Amino acid sequence: MEKKSELSGVQKAAILLVALGPEKSSTVFKHLKEDEIEQLTLEIANTRSIQQNVKDQVMDEFYEVCLAQQYIAEGGIGYAKELLEKALGEDKAREVIGKLTASLQVRPFEFVRKTDASQLLNFIQDEHPQTIALILSYLSASQAAAIIGALAPEKQADVAKRIAMMDRTSPDVIKEVERVLEKKLASLVNQDYTIVGGIDPIVDILNTVDRGTEKHIMEQLEIEEPELADDIRKKMFVFEDIRSMDDKSIQRVLRDVDNNDLAIALKGSNEEVQELIFNNLSKRLATMIREDMEFMGPVRLKDVEEAQQKIVNIIRKLEDTGEIIISRGGGDEIIV
Repeated sequence: MEKKSELSGVQKAAILLVALGPEKSSTVFKHLKEDEIEQLTLEIANTRSIQQNVKDQVMDEFYEVCLAQQYIAEGGIGYAKELLEKALGEDKAREVIGKLTASLQVRPFEFVRKTDASQLLNFIQDEHPQTIALILSYLSASQAAAIIGALAPEKQADVAKRIAMMDRTSPDVIKEVERVLEKKLASLVNQDYTIVGGIDPIVDILNTVDRGTEKHIMEQLEIEEPELADDIRKKMFVFEDIRSMDDKSIQRVLRDVDNNDLAIALKGSNEEVQELIFNNLSKRLATMIREDMEFMGPVRLKDVEEAQQKIVNIIRKLEDTGEIIISRGGGDEIIV
């Protein structure tokens, strides 16, 4: 086996996976792309023997890179460099940081991503909508959803529109927003223009916010930017879109839905959706759901929206795992 310094990245990854063992390696494979899995599988298959000193060196390098990434996430490049120098020495720290900065883009606002959404809201709710849009574009969908849902209604659609229409942002602008928001963040490693925002991030956010916020934003966008609203809607799935699903998929979804949630959700849906659902239930269960809807009396809109959102979340989860397929238009038509 070659010395560590002569090994390629794929060879090092293969050695690492062999050293980790089958159980942990299989967990890693779940997060890789198909071509990456094929490449690594081939490399592992061609790896006959690994000298212990080479294995140790690869494991040490992996540990050092993980350590550096953790420090960068906690406080930026400067913070990571300082801690690594104490742990590994100045030369080794410079080598590890060099490898990371050469191959990775350190994501801006990493420190902010670890901040509670309610606390972050206090810092940014009075900022300009464009500033809020920039920050939310770098957060996780759940974190951004919590913040956009708590903004003033007149600001929600404006911020959503700005996220969707955002293209490239100068690193100087990002750096200044970072500096104001969190002084502990280091300078951006990547000095090229950073691509952020677009349709996919706002779809992720809208798919996570409560139904009332989602409807308000989409209604406003349909008035102000109808084409943009149409592009977003094509990638989204709301409760009424169950009408676009085939019977087999609907039946699969209904197996995971709580009967009480279904009754409440249908209470606030239109007749077409109700009949579609009932047609995909057994006669006995359909009768029981109808009776539940009749006897429960008036239901709060908030409860209906929450029940519908639970069902939509189940649909999205099943779609993500490939158990059902949803046609969203724009080239996604299903061929049987």
